[in-house]
Amino acid sequence: MNLSVVIVGGLHADARRATVARLLADVPGSVALHHDLATATTGTVMRTVRDAGGVLSAGETPLVDDCACCALREDLLPELRRLGGDGTTRLAIVELWDSVEPKAMAEVVVAGGLTVTGVITAVDPALLLPYLGNGDDLADVGLAAAATDRRTVADTFARQLEYAPVLAVVDSPEADDEDRELLDQLHPTARRVAVSPGPSALVAAALAGFDVEAAAAAQHPACALLPAEADAHGVATLVWHRNRPFHPERLYAALEDLTCAAARSRGRFWLADRPDVLLHWDAAGGALCVESAGPWMAALPDAAWELVPPVRRAAAALDWQPEHGDCCQHLVFTSPGLDREGLERLLESCLLSDAEYAAGRDAWKRLPPAFDTLLEV
Repeated sequence: MNLSVVIVGGLHADARRATVARLLADVPGSVALHHDLATATTGTVMRTVRDAGGVLSAGETPLVDDCACCALREDLLPELRRLGGDGTTRLAIVELWDSVEPKAMAEVVVAGGLTVTGVITAVDPALLLPYLGNGDDLADVGLAAAATDRRTVADTFARQLEYAPVLAVVDSPEADDEDRELLDQLHPTARRVAVSPGPSALVAAALAGFDVEAAAAAQHPACALLPAEADAHGVATLVWHRNRPFHPERLYAALEDLTCAAARSRGRFWLADRPDVLLHWDAAGGALCVESAGPWMAALPDAAWELVPPVRRAAAALDWQPEHGDCCQHLVFTSPGLDREGLERLLESCLLSDAEYAAGRDAWKRLPPAFDTLLEV
């Protein structure tokens, strides 16, 4: 019997547990593996293996290099191979601990030669906005996966939500139309399945198949599948696309207002003083992360294009314009109560003026480098 592996994650712990329980109940020969990182501060990680009837085994695994996630990786693959070799396990459900992100674990399992048939993030719609708005450090709420973990609740939850091609949605009495609309707009391409008793789409989603390379590409700043324009039930998504670079000082001065303008914003952007560098915008919980994502395609020599993945070339082709190639602003803001007009005015004010734009690239590069600190140059 070939072992299928489905990864179920998410900071909404009750929703995650309900999803795992539903899969265990509905799939004969399924077991769930869970590594509890809450004990990592004492030097160990607790592992349990259970089926629908209860715990089958439990044990400890030591930390590896003081890293709980490293210990999880070192212990997970041997356990999965053991289950695959017993001939009776059809589905192994890897229930991730709260703040562990599915991308890292999916890539580890696939690299280990095993078959991931699904990646699912469990969601309670009523908790979407509270978690996206939570700028607390994971360490401050007892959810850090390592002593060096500097992530926040909001940015971790956003990545968990947006990476998974399947969202398992629990029936929450507190959720309203605004909450459900926010979920739809944040991840419009996801397959949403209900966590409910009886025959459901959850099992089919868990076994449907998963492409780890496509999932990574969908999150890469250069070719991310960003949400489209939308406006319903009090929730709006603004897609802002321009072919003129930002003035570094004016954009830097507006960062706080732009970051707080929406529950979630992301995309790629273009700074005049770094005209060849594609920059990644990633904001949630009132905090912004800005990173270099390498050169724009337009900055690469022709010979290098063949070395670039096809999905990246296709994304560049969609943005291509004669003067500057794929260099552009492509930012997406999603939030209840979004002030579209005010946000657009603020963004437009940060672009180069006509005179600054006409001065050309050599002049742009001499503009004050306001983003050096953020980019750790």
